[in-house]
Amino acid sequence: MNRITTDISRKIWTSLKSYKSEMLDFLRVMVNMESPTEDSVHTKRILDYISTFLQHLDYHVSYAEGEVSGGYIIAYPKDRKKHLPNQLLIGHCDTVWPMNTLESMPYIIKDQVIRGPGVYDMKAGLTQICYSIKYLHDNDISPPFTPLILINSDEEKGSRDSTTAIRRFSKISERAYVMEPPLGLDGKLKTERKGLGRFTITIQGKSAHAGLDPGKGASAILELSHQIQKLFSLNDLEKGITINVGMIEGGTNPNVVAQEAKAVIDVRVLTMKDGEVIEDQIRNLKPINSDTTVVVEGRFGRPPMEKTHRNRKLWMAAKKVGKSIGLELEEGTAGGGSDGNTTSQFTATLDGLGTTGDGAHAQHEFIYIDALIERTALLTSLLLLEEP
Repeated sequence: MNRITTDISRKIWTSLKSYKSEMLDFLRVMVNMESPTEDSVHTKRILDYISTFLQHLDYHVSYAEGEVSGGYIIAYPKDRKKHLPNQLLIGHCDTVWPMNTLESMPYIIKDQVIRGPGVYDMKAGLTQICYSIKYLHDNDISPPFTPLILINSDEEKGSRDSTTAIRRFSKISERAYVMEPPLGLDGKLKTERKGLGRFTITIQGKSAHAGLDPGKGASAILELSHQIQKLFSLNDLEKGITINVGMIEGGTNPNVVAQEAKAVIDVRVLTMKDGEVIEDQIRNLKPINSDTTVVVEGRFGRPPMEKTHRNRKLWMAAKKVGKSIGLELEEGTAGGGSDGNTTSQFTATLDGLGTTGDGAHAQHEFIYIDALIERTALLTSLLLLEEP
């Protein structure tokens, strides 16, 4: 399996410490380049910044324009050896934070901690990618698998523009490293992610005057309340199945029996099998009141990242690499989805390889400086794995 030695991994970690000042400057520039998903101009700006950095490392970089985002970039070595297998590195440059968030949440370094919008999710991860590649370039090291880098600007909104490319490059790669932040302050790698489905339930009833002719009506709101009870009965926490009715709307006026009502449903599952079962149950909801109809729209946008044999093999390899640099890596399950959910359908995937910290999508977002160097050393060592 793994041919990388403890001595090599420790040498990488020691050498990367000399890059610390550079890495912090690079990260500072990126965090100060605010990049909300919906702002294609600013996400394109940060993609350009990363592209220039990689081009200086003799990488070919191509840009794909997005329809609803700032697009994405694909990068690989100019001297790419076509006979070598590929390894995919995935990150995203978009954040959930609106423009001018820096005014209330500035980039700050204090007590070996860095704070700022997007620093944890996931501009630290992008820094790791860039400086892992820089280390290999500066030391004239050619990894056994060719690095393919994909950085998108629409991950926080479901990667609608980039998913097709992610699938395509996953199919031609032997493994995928996803630079999402790890789980918790222990920095657990993500070896399992729930699949995410979004469904809309629309009830059509019959309107009537609530005072004069209530019997002639069929309340869509009442019927929706029955369907919501059915939906909540599908929850199975032991199996990791969660169904949440997060939004409802309906009716036109208090004195009118509601003709229409809607609910938006969030569904999460740990396995494709459970997802198929739950989707079938949702699509086959039947009305309690025969004078109403139930219409179901939606789908699973991201399949679950399951603990497949190839994923487990990659995790065990990473655990050994971690030990070689003194890291006792742990694993965990994430309730949310990422691009790792997609890559896992086609190749061995390891997620959560970003920098340890906390506060994804929260005001206290931060990373640990030492962890930035540590996790860059881990990623660089993983790039040198011969198998899986």
